[in-house]
Amino acid sequence: MSTHSILALPSIFPPTKHSQFTYFSSISQSSPIRCPNPILSPLSFRFPFKSRRSPFSADPQLSDADDEELEDEEDEDDDYEVADEYDEFEDVSGEVSDDFQQSEDEISVDSSNRKKESTWQRVEKLCSLVKEFGDEMIDVDALADIYDFRIDKFQRMSIEAFLRGSSVVVSAPTSSGKTLIAEAAAVATVARRRRLFYTTPLKALSNQKFRQFRETFGDNNVGLLTGDSAVNKDAQILVLTTEILRNMLYNSVGMASSGNGLFDVDVIVLDEVHYLSDISRGTVWEEIVIYCPKEVQLICLSATVSNPDELAGWIGQIHGKTELVTSSWRPVPLTWHFSTKTSLFPLLNEKGTHMNRKLSLDYLQLSASGVNSYRDDGSRRNYRDDGSRRRNSQRRGRNGTVDSTDGVSEQPLSKNDKNMIRRSQVPQIVDTLWHLKAKDMLPAIWFIFNRRGCDAAVQYVEDCSLLDECEASEIELALKKFRLQYPDAVRETAVKGLIRGVASHHAGCLPLWKSFVEELFQRGLVKVVFATETLAAGINMPARTAVISSLGKRTSTGRIQLSPNELLQMAGRAGRRGIDERGHVVIVQTPYEGAEECCKLLFSGVEPLVSQFTASYGMVLNLLGGAKVSRGSNELDETNTLQARRTLEEARKLVEQSFGNYLGSNVMLAAKEELAKIQKEIETLTYEISDDAIDRKSRKLLSEVAYKEIADLQEELRAEKRLRTELRRRMELKRFSALKPLLEDFESGHLPFICLQYKDSEGVENFVPAVYLAKVEWLVGSKLKNMVLIDDSFALSKARTELDDGESESDAFQDVEPTYYVALGSDNSWYLFTEKWIKTVYRSGFPDVALTQGEALPREIMRSLLEKEELQWEKLADSELGGLWSTEGSLETWSWSLNVPVLSSLCESDEMLYMSQEYIESVEHYKEQRRIVSRLKKMIGRTEGFREYKKIVDTAKFTEEKIKRLKARSNHLINRMEKIEPSGWKEFLQISNVIHETRALDINTHVIFPLGETASAIRGENELWLAMVLRNKILLELKPAQLAAVCASLVSEGIKVRAWKNNNYIYEGSSTVLNVISLLDEQRNSFLQLQEKHEVEIPCCLDSQFSGMVEAWASGLSWRELIMDCAMDEGDLARLLRRTIDILAQIPKLPDIHPLLQKNATTASDVMDRPPISELAG
Repeated sequence: MSTHSILALPSIFPPTKHSQFTYFSSISQSSPIRCPNPILSPLSFRFPFKSRRSPFSADPQLSDADDEELEDEEDEDDDYEVADEYDEFEDVSGEVSDDFQQSEDEISVDSSNRKKESTWQRVEKLCSLVKEFGDEMIDVDALADIYDFRIDKFQRMSIEAFLRGSSVVVSAPTSSGKTLIAEAAAVATVARRRRLFYTTPLKALSNQKFRQFRETFGDNNVGLLTGDSAVNKDAQILVLTTEILRNMLYNSVGMASSGNGLFDVDVIVLDEVHYLSDISRGTVWEEIVIYCPKEVQLICLSATVSNPDELAGWIGQIHGKTELVTSSWRPVPLTWHFSTKTSLFPLLNEKGTHMNRKLSLDYLQLSASGVNSYRDDGSRRNYRDDGSRRRNSQRRGRNGTVDSTDGVSEQPLSKNDKNMIRRSQVPQIVDTLWHLKAKDMLPAIWFIFNRRGCDAAVQYVEDCSLLDECEASEIELALKKFRLQYPDAVRETAVKGLIRGVASHHAGCLPLWKSFVEELFQRGLVKVVFATETLAAGINMPARTAVISSLGKRTSTGRIQLSPNELLQMAGRAGRRGIDERGHVVIVQTPYEGAEECCKLLFSGVEPLVSQFTASYGMVLNLLGGAKVSRGSNELDETNTLQARRTLEEARKLVEQSFGNYLGSNVMLAAKEELAKIQKEIETLTYEISDDAIDRKSRKLLSEVAYKEIADLQEELRAEKRLRTELRRRMELKRFSALKPLLEDFESGHLPFICLQYKDSEGVENFVPAVYLAKVEWLVGSKLKNMVLIDDSFALSKARTELDDGESESDAFQDVEPTYYVALGSDNSWYLFTEKWIKTVYRSGFPDVALTQGEALPREIMRSLLEKEELQWEKLADSELGGLWSTEGSLETWSWSLNVPVLSSLCESDEMLYMSQEYIESVEHYKEQRRIVSRLKKMIGRTEGFREYKKIVDTAKFTEEKIKRLKARSNHLINRMEKIEPSGWKEFLQISNVIHETRALDINTHVIFPLGETASAIRGENELWLAMVLRNKILLELKPAQLAAVCASLVSEGIKVRAWKNNNYIYEGSSTVLNVISLLDEQRNSFLQLQEKHEVEIPCCLDSQFSGMVEAWASGLSWRELIMDCAMDEGDLARLLRRTIDILAQIPKLPDIHPLLQKNATTASDVMDRPPISELAG
């Protein structure tokens, strides 16, 4: 495999001969000769791929620092040949010669004629030349000539690799033009009168590519094959989803492509191949590469990932010659911004290497405190507003953050301080919107990670018109046409915002409405689209600006941070090629994340592709299935014996070709070797800083007298430190004893304020004011109590004090049993904690009195709010006396948290903890011991040999830091190894056992039974379960609408009830449907037990909740009647109906299915596939 990399030269290099394009760029406006842009084109470097044994290249990697040495190689770059031709026409005076001007006039006629030609006409011309003169007419220049613009370097390199007969892996930023490579390959394939398959992960993306290719190649040459549509499926260019291609490839494993569904196919394009890392769909991508005939070229298009060489190496190993082309260059460069309450700041410094200092929390705190460290011109100034001078003590931290700033204490900010600063800087949507409008940064895609947030944002700004009268009239006209064509698809609640230039786009909208919004946005009529992150997944809808509302999002498992890949995928939507000089990405300040977190994520680098390969019933049946059992007799049907009939060993060889196993055999080996070296070095360094090693060094360097003096003092210091530790522990236990009765007294009284104290993972001390709610064990019947009792993560153990001189055993060996409590912090987070984390308790608090007569008490209101939470707790700190946990509050708890006072407003005299005399005495004992330790340290510092001894200690500290870095690298390698652990074959055997036991396939003789035949042809998550249901005779008694309802219960996973205001109604299924589903549930339970027996964890969906909605639609109910007061989003209901139509459409094509069931399925499918659900391809 060859590797080609595109590296952009930094702008600080002086222009070379070939970079003087500015003048001739203006000439090219009237000249057909395409000049490069007036910037320095990227250089390219080519070096051979590494051997199969090692995942690393033997050649040194090229960095930006190497660019200057390579300037001399520019003359060899083909990109600059055109510039050399320009120089021949340049006079000394800088004017264009007469000869050149004359040729320009002659060629301008051809240029105008060329512009009149469509792309398809140029393709037809090339096809005619190839037909007349042969395939030699196809080269990179001929393919590039079909476009009106100069193709980029990485595109040219990819096309050249394809024309050499190699498979190609292309890794480049989002919106950089990767589709052009596939188009060029399609032109070459069509010209050769062969076929090309173009696969996408999404049906919406397939439909978009289908329309795009028809514009280029004509309607007759392009087909579409998805679960919903089959248009011109024998066309030379066929756009299809990955699942359908995988099913076509099952029959081609180990066979020539001419004998199966890949007839005349030369090329397969895998678009968005980074979906290989998708946990639910990644297996399909790997199967396509594994099963694809070796004579078929693969073109894999991926967004930027960190390990494209591993992907290309894997494809090269199992498929054939593969070349890798990577590029980090964007045709439209991005500028990053950060939006706060007052302004829109640049996120990065001028060099783009660190965060803008004005966005650091320290700087924001400085501004709020009245310190003015910078003059108006931005230069440093070390004076406070009162004129007093301060020492410059600014330190630069990681990622360019400011660790300390003049006028502010060097004490790190606590979590509570950070949250207060962040909350004060959170902008309203309209604030950021007007900044964008004022800076001419519209149109924009605004990413919000939940549907209601998108819709609420539209309503919030729908009174702010972003359109002029002409644009508003165009939208009204377009809306009128859409309403006439699809009256039921109009989203009435969104019309007002649409006419003002704003719209929402998410999975809750009907597909037809989303397509309408996309069309208006592309026409420039919609200025802002509030969208969920699904819009970033390959749909061609670029904007000038991408706004990212938050760096975290809520999932079923709690709030999680965006990955670097997700952030860059969304950012890649910004910048329209040929329209915008720059794209803009705006990150919005939130209460949870600021600019520092954004930069940390941005600079962390993209994530690697990982294997998600898992076996399925369909995979096992299609790989092992051989001869079939004839329904007419007990004899074997030998007609299909040659189709597959692979042995287990042959199947194992295929399964073990997965990407995960490739990583396991190559990358894992290198990672294990490095890990072993690191662990050995850690052992050596740890020994060097041991007490014995330091003692030996001290003996060697110090005189005997100096050594003895320091050694004696050190021994005494260690003894006093042990005592200090014990006194601190005793103080903590006394505090426990004092806190318990205090907190119990409040269970029936008012809700006191408390202060929680802990150190985070970075060692920063955090103080959190909160309002105390209750002891967890007294929350009878609550989810929180049940979780604490059941989950071992929250297990507590007793702590005991040690016997002290003068104490009786009964006094000293007191059992101290920690208890969990819950409180609401001022940062709107719930805290779950033991006495260990309570710094103090205050007399003041919320009175437990109803605000109005008949209203619930505050304690009961807060308990009910706590019960509503999802309880996704995050551990903040841990100790032997219990942990400290937190989870985010909701909008309903926000007002409560705002009324918790800041710590500075609470008086020490209000603290109740110091009412305990025993605790006060233990504190004094501990403080005295600290003073003793401090005096001993000072005595050591005044000894004769301390200077030499300190050198030894400093060296040991430096070694400790090195050990920390090595351990961090070790943990990184371990995490990487865990992600790429080989798997697949074990699951394959487990599934084989289930199949064998259900009599779907005899894994010994490879005889496939009717149940297996049906399951092997189904597309679904659990093919065997679907086949068991569809072969059940009870379905023959159902009418078409009832059959649709039962089928819907099999595919409703992930569909949710979303009751909102008055929308809380769902049609119930008929008694016949519910009875059938109840009987099927018994069969499902038995099947789940069988799966559990063989350790198979493939879901078996059966949910009657939405069957009534599908039955009503299949019975002919209108869309308006169905959706009225419905507790489902329109998009969810449409998706459920389309899933149902998909499985109904499969039934007539499945083998060994009763004709009556096939007939009813066809009838139901035809009735259901009507507007606004039907999606007309093209």
